[in-house]
Amino acid sequence: MRISESLPAGYEQIFAVDLQKDKKMALSINLTAILIMLIMGVGMHFLIPVTALFTVEEDQIWLLFVRAAVLAVSYIAYIFLHEAVHGVAMKLCGTKKVKYGFTGLYAFAGSDAYYGKGAYIFIALAPVVLWGVVLGVLCALLPTGWFWIAWFLQIGNISGAAGDFYVTFRFLRMPREILVRDSGVSMTVFAPCDEKHDT
Repeated sequence: MRISESLPAGYEQIFAVDLQKDKKMALSINLTAILIMLIMGVGMHFLIPVTALFTVEEDQIWLLFVRAAVLAVSYIAYIFLHEAVHGVAMKLCGTKKVKYGFTGLYAFAGSDAYYGKGAYIFIALAPVVLWGVVLGVLCALLPTGWFWIAWFLQIGNISGAAGDFYVTFRFLRMPREILVRDSGVSMTVFAPCDEKHDT
C-alpha cells in the first residue's frame, strides 16, 4: 500500500476535513452517529429487551453496579483501543511515527505521512472492522444479562465510526492517485494537478 513521507511534486490540495472548524460537517456526522445508535439500540431491543441488563435476583442487586462499572470501564478502554488500532494500521502501512492525542472532544491517532487511497481506507476502517468482529463474538457468547454491555460497546463502535465511513465514501469517488495526510485533528487530500476530481 502506497505511503510517502513527503508530498510528491505536482500534487495539489483537493479536499480537507477539520471537524473542529467545520461545524456543519461535524453536526452532520454526529447526527448520523445518533441515527445509527437509535437504529441499533431500538432494533435490538425488539430481539433482546434492554431490561435484561437490569434483571437480577433480589439478593444480587450488587450485580447491577458491577455491570454499570464494567460498561463504563470497557467503553473508556474501547476509546483508546480504537485509536490504537488506527495507529497499528498506520504502522503496518509503513508510518515511522504515529501521534496520539485528545482534543477534549475525542481521542485521535495521526501522522505526518501521506497515504494512498487503499492504505488510508484500510487505516480508517481497521478499528470498526476488528472491534466489530470481537464484539460480535462477545454478543453471541455472553449470557442475556451481560449481552447489552457488549451491544452498547458495539453501538459505540459502529456509530463512532460515522466519520470514518464518511471519508471512506468520499475517497472511493476520488482519483486512484490521491494522497491523504491525517494529522489526527484534520485531514487533507491531494491529487496530481492534471487529474479531474470528483470530490
